[in-house]
Amino acid sequence: MPITPVKDLVAQAKTQIRTLPADEVQRLSDAGEILLVDIRDPRELTRDGKIPGAFSAPRGMLEFWVDPSSPYHKPALVTDKMLVLYCASAWRSALAVKALQEMGVENIAELQDGFSAWKKAGRPVETPE
Repeated sequence: MPITPVKDLVAQAKTQIRTLPADEVQRLSDAGEILLVDIRDPRELTRDGKIPGAFSAPRGMLEFWVDPSSPYHKPALVTDKMLVLYCASAWRSALAVKALQEMGVENIAELQDGFSAWKKAGRPVETPE
């Protein structure tokens, strides 16, 4: 059986998840209505910065950090706010949102086109000191 290309998995995930444009994410973030979750690798955060106020949850630990029964659970991810996940170009975030939906997380979306587009558009970026 051939391997399903990741681009196909991402395309399929995007038909099953909610994607929010950057303008809406900015508005919701400014209003305090969402929790932005940066799922990029820590090295990416150091190199490129992040959206101000975003919670960093590396993709490899995300499911463990969301699950209240996991020894790695992070209470910050249990919130009434919508979780809006993002990565560099909205591929990992699409797969991550789908995975969390499958776990039962309902109030969740991804940032359209990811952090790279956010930064390129001149939106706020917090850089490490």
